[in-house]
Amino acid sequence: MMLESERQSVVDACRFMQDKGLVVGTAGNVSIRVDDLVVISPSAVPYEELTAADVGVHRLDGTPVEARLKPSSELPLHLSVYHATDVGAITHNHAPASTAMGLVCDEVPCSHYYSAMFGGPIRVAPYAEFGTGDLARNVTDALADRKGALMSNHGAITTGPNLAKALDLLPYLEYICEVQLRAMWTGRPVKILSAEQMADAADGMSTYTPTSLDADHS
Repeated sequence: MMLESERQSVVDACRFMQDKGLVVGTAGNVSIRVDDLVVISPSAVPYEELTAADVGVHRLDGTPVEARLKPSSELPLHLSVYHATDVGAITHNHAPASTAMGLVCDEVPCSHYYSAMFGGPIRVAPYAEFGTGDLARNVTDALADRKGALMSNHGAITTGPNLAKALDLLPYLEYICEVQLRAMWTGRPVKILSAEQMADAADGMSTYTPTSLDADHS
């Protein structure tokens, strides 16, 4: 089986998202780019039943290379991001706080310095039907110079040079959205960090390497 290690990593990542409450059912997907190939989770397979052999391998044009099951409906989204960037992995989830934030704003402001992990304010891609080219284009645009974005009335996405890095960002994105939501619930003005403060935070975090997930998702 080709790219067996990468396919198993996708399985492990899907189960991690499920264990952390970042997906509902099978409503999420994970992919890894390996040169001109993309390893991506299949559609509608319960994560507890998912195996490496179920994870398909496709070319960057979407042509299946070794895929016995239908790929995630969001394959066009993953391919669009890979064509537009040099990222090595993508995760997509429907976690509660990040999904909720996508219902009430067009951008999550820098209310927490963790936003520096994503390159600044987190954009919300305009709504488009799942699995469509319109959604792929909207999300790719929202990810410009960012490592994560929200999808209006849908969910969230993170990227990274490898799967460990992309996956590690998911809980931070959910945390940022949860904090912003709770602050908004008070009805009081939410303090926003200045561009200078965010630049200082980015500098301070430039050597930070999250380790909580790397050990399990290398």
